[in-house]
Amino acid sequence: MKAEVRRIRGKAVAALAALGLMGAAGQALAQSDASEVPRLVSFGGACRNCALAGRRLVGAKFVGSDFAGANLERADLRGASFMGATFTGANLERADIRGAQMIGGNFLLANFADANIAGLEAHGVNLINANLSHTLANCIDFSGSNLTRIDAEGANFSRGVFAHAVMVSGRFQDASFQDARLEGADLTDANLTDVNLKNANLAGAVLDGATLSGADLQGARNLTQRQLDSACGDARTRLPNGLSARVCGGHGRRRLFFLGF
Repeated sequence: MKAEVRRIRGKAVAALAALGLMGAAGQALAQSDASEVPRLVSFGGACRNCALAGRRLVGAKFVGSDFAGANLERADLRGASFMGATFTGANLERADIRGAQMIGGNFLLANFADANIAGLEAHGVNLINANLSHTLANCIDFSGSNLTRIDAEGANFSRGVFAHAVMVSGRFQDASFQDARLEGADLTDANLTDVNLKNANLAGAVLDGATLSGADLQGARNLTQRQLDSACGDARTRLPNGLSARVCGGHGRRRLFFLGF
């Protein structure tokens, strides 16, 4: 009988310990030398400036957690969920974030350079001043997110969704938005130099002050002359037939290179 009681008490203690670890998962990770974390671990606390480079966090859930300044370089975050989480200034360089989901949350000044974020769903996320340069980001969904002053030079956003995203003053040089959906996106003062916008849907997109020098808009859908009237390009800009844009830095308007010219 005593042995049975000890066995039951042992199970209860183990269960309580497991719950405690789940509640303080971030702190436990900061102190652990393990390179892998089990799937479906949930983080609800604070782990500011945590050193988590290279950790395996596949399927992890970050719910209202604070990972500001955390180092997640090269971390495996495939299929992770970020719900209202704070990752201000976090380093996610070269991380694998394929198929992850972000709902709300703050990634101000976060570094995603050279990361693989293909298939990421990020709705209503704050990415102001974030670094997404050279990310592999095809088929992502940034609907309703704030990408103001983002650095996304050389990023691949092909087939991505940016419906009603704020992309003001974004730096997108040499990026690809081929077949992307940019309906209602605000690209005011965005640098779209040498950007691939082939077959992109630009319905209702705001291009006020946008630079389209060298940009390829062949087959761009729902692009109007009115949108282009407040943007500028150069002799290398490729536009659909019948549309034109003024030369950047100039005061007049001239017809640029048209599709099928």
